[in-house]
Amino acid sequence: MTSYVPPLTAPGAGSGHDPAAPSEGLLFLDRAAVRACAGTIDPVEAVESVLRAHAAGHTGLPAEGYLPWTNAEGAYCRSIAMLGAVGGPGSTAYGMKLINAATSNPGLGRERAGGCTFLFDPETARPVVLAEAAYLSALRTAAYTMSSLRHLGPPEFAEVTLIGCGAQARSHAELLARYFPAVRALHVHDLLPARTAAFADWVRASGLPFTVTAHERPERAAAASPVVITVTVSDAGYLDASALRPGSFVAHVSLDDLRPDVFDRAEAVFVDDVTLVRENPRRVLGRLMAEGRVLPPGAGAGADGATVLSGTLGDVLTGTVPARRPGRGVVVSNPFGMAVLDVGLLERVFARASAEGLGTRLDLIGADR
Repeated sequence: MTSYVPPLTAPGAGSGHDPAAPSEGLLFLDRAAVRACAGTIDPVEAVESVLRAHAAGHTGLPAEGYLPWTNAEGAYCRSIAMLGAVGGPGSTAYGMKLINAATSNPGLGRERAGGCTFLFDPETARPVVLAEAAYLSALRTAAYTMSSLRHLGPPEFAEVTLIGCGAQARSHAELLARYFPAVRALHVHDLLPARTAAFADWVRASGLPFTVTAHERPERAAAASPVVITVTVSDAGYLDASALRPGSFVAHVSLDDLRPDVFDRAEAVFVDDVTLVRENPRRVLGRLMAEGRVLPPGAGAGADGATVLSGTLGDVLTGTVPARRPGRGVVVSNPFGMAVLDVGLLERVFARASAEGLGTRLDLIGADR
C-alpha cells in the first residue's frame, strides 16, 4: 500500500471557540476528479495489494449497515454503509463507503446506485477526503474481475460475454481493453434492448477495440464465449450449468444470476471473503451455505456431495491456495464486495489528487467559527 497522505487539517484558521484550533477541512473529489486520478494508477495492482493484506489478516472489515425501504413509487430502495481498514507498511488507512440505490432510478434516467466514499485521519478520526463512490465502486469491482481472470480464467481467450449493459459493464469493458488486449469481441445481453444498443454505441464512441454482438437471450450470450461476466441486478437465477461452455470462467459479480446447479457442478468456486458469503442470505451463494449445500474451504465434501469453496482470491494471490483454471467444467468467481477494496483504492486516488492539486477543499466548520 502507499503511505497514508497527511491529513488536510492545517493550523491557522481556528473554530469559533478557539482561534488557534486547526480547521476541520476535507477534500471533495467529484467523479471527474476520481476518474482523472484513477487513470494514473494501476487499479488491479491496488486491488490485489488489498486482497493480499486481507488474506494476511491486516484488514478490518466490520459488519455492514443495511437499511431498506420503499419509495413513493413503490420501488425498492436501500442504503449500505461499509466500513473498512487496510494495513500497509507503517500506516493503516481507515474509511467507509456509503452506497445507496433505488430500483426506480434507471427509469428516471439516473444510475441505479450512487453515494460517497470517505477516508479518515488515523489520528483525529476526522474524515479527510470525500469522493464520489459509484465510479470508484465500479472500478474496484471491475479490477477484481480482471485479477480473477488473470489468475483463474482460461489461459487464452478472445471473446467475453457481458450480461447486463449498465455502468458496471462499461467499467469492465474499459479494463478488459487495458489488461487483456487479445480480447476483440463482446457478446452482450440486457433485459432492455435500448440499453444494449446504448452500450454498443458507447463502445464505438469510446474507441474500444471490440465488436459487440447483442443476444436476445442470456443463455445464448453465455454460450457464446468462454468468459461470462454477470453485471445485473437480478434477484432470481436464470443461468443453468447447461448454458455454460465446458472450460468456462464465470465472474458472478452481481446478485443471483447463477442457479444453484452451477455451484453444484463447478470445478472450483472462489470468493473474496468466506464470512461475508456465509452472513449474507440475500444472495444465492449465501443461501446455499446456510442450507449446507456449499461448505467453507477445507470442510471436506458432505455426505450429500456438497460443494466445498476452493478459497479466496487473496489466498490464491498469497500462494495459500493453488489457482484453478477451467478444465472440462466451469470455474466460478463470486465476490460479495469488500469495503476494504474501496478504502485501498481511494487511498491511491487521494494520493494522486493531493500530488496534482485536484479536488475541492471543504470546511466542515465554516461560518460557525
